[in-house]
Amino acid sequence: MPLTGHCHCGRTAFEIDGDLPEKLTRCTCSFCSKRGHLYAYYPPGQFKVTQADSDAVYRWNSKTVANHFCSACGCDLYADSPDFQQDGSWDGKTRRICVNARLLDDFEAADWPVTVIDGKNLW
Repeated sequence: MPLTGHCHCGRTAFEIDGDLPEKLTRCTCSFCSKRGHLYAYYPPGQFKVTQADSDAVYRWNSKTVANHFCSACGCDLYADSPDFQQDGSWDGKTRRICVNARLLDDFEAADWPVTVIDGKNLW
């Protein structure tokens, strides 16, 4: 059974063919720390947008990461990102979807272990 999630107003929804990862990720870079979400990473083939009535995209700095958010309620949804490694490197082709796990149906963030990435100093 896929994981499902949606923004606050319900105008954008998605599903994931897979389970929650063993740990979620919190990044300390200037952008992620202001948004405050927890990342769950998936290969693009496991992620599908099922409704996108108000999807908007924000790109910053290198423009390689497409940060999707709901233009109606403002919820941060997911990012289509290079598959950056812990040291900040990237092979130039592999991508990943970074889902805001806080938007998943029947999910309680306080119950899940979190890894912190020092994005403030990596990129």
